[in-house]
Amino acid sequence: MAAEEGAEIVGQRIGSGNPVIGKEKAEAGRCRECHGADGNSSDAKIPNHAGQYAAYLVKQLSDFQSGARRHEIMTIMAEDLSAADMADIGAYFASREIMQGDGAGANALGRNLFDNGDQGRDIPACASCHGTRGKGGIAGNVIYPVIGGQRKIYLRSQLVGWKLGDRKNSPGGVMNKIAESLSDDEIEALADYISGL
Repeated sequence: MAAEEGAEIVGQRIGSGNPVIGKEKAEAGRCRECHGADGNSSDAKIPNHAGQYAAYLVKQLSDFQSGARRHEIMTIMAEDLSAADMADIGAYFASREIMQGDGAGANALGRNLFDNGDQGRDIPACASCHGTRGKGGIAGNVIYPVIGGQRKIYLRSQLVGWKLGDRKNSPGGVMNKIAESLSDDEIEALADYISGL
């Protein structure tokens, strides 16, 4: 975990699962084959999970089980997981060093949207939920995932999915509303900037 994180934040990030048991389950369940032994994937289409909030990962796995989120491979991978399995696997990935970008995404358009949004189009700043460096947070019962340092191709695909309505599992559909207002160029710019954080 990042040295600057306090014990309370680390506890929130890891949640109720056991990261040691989660490492074994992630290995046995083949999670680490795609998402990386340290939670950083080697495939640009597969998301990093390093330092992601465990509760966010649990929600996504639950959504794959229920059909609220669809993915050909992840639906199969999640189908037999118990609540304890999900909590432990989530805790393992959450306990890894938080994903970091390479700083290469110096995209002015992406940075402006991330930092300021566009009030004229009711687009909030990404930073207002995901944090100034995109490292996520918890506000009440809502978990804002780590997006800073996430894979660029994955970020782009998710924003496009939100825009087209192929993905619909954000609280209150907020990500669909935001993405629907973004142009293709803005999606590309955001993916470029956020991946570098």
